[in-house]
Amino acid sequence: MKDKYEVTEYIGVPLSLDNSGHYQIKLDDNGQFRLHSWRTGKHTKGKFKQLGQVFITENDMSVVVIKTRPVPFKKRHAYTPLQRFTNEMVSAAVLEQAMTQISQ
Repeated sequence: MKDKYEVTEYIGVPLSLDNSGHYQIKLDDNGQFRLHSWRTGKHTKGKFKQLGQVFITENDMSVVVIKTRPVPFKKRHAYTPLQRFTNEMVSAAVLEQAMTQISQ
């Protein structure tokens, strides 16, 4: 298949902006957050650089990447594609808080 492309799963946490314009983890009504997965798509813009980078979903939600793993091309439809990577990064404290969910 000539249209194959590399597919990566990006595990992340949705973000919101505080009053100062800094990224914070979006918490639910119980003060908790959950991890979600997205993948690169054929039309994903930008490049992944490192953990802590922010990307935008197709629903215009900001998400911080806290883990990546490759996805076989034929299994790509099990994940929602992301829209684009930004050049923005979250603070070390926000990244550390998000990473606490990885080991659980």
